Amino acid sequence: MTKKMRKEDLHIAAGLTTNMIANMGKNKGISMETLAKICDALHCDIIDVIELTDSFPEDN
Repeated sequence: MTKKMRKEDLHIAAGLTTNMIANMGKNKGISMETLAKICDALHCDIIDVIELTDSFPEDN
């Protein structure tokens, strides 16, 4: 099930800072606490919002 939500809506619903939202857009790491807030806001499980891959983004 796909939930249509703008970044601003997620920012408000999950109580995230604009910096957290920006970092997610840049594929930077986020904390488990942030993931938990997102899951609470979306009423979903953590596996619904993450994807594990074998590659890691390059440090910039």
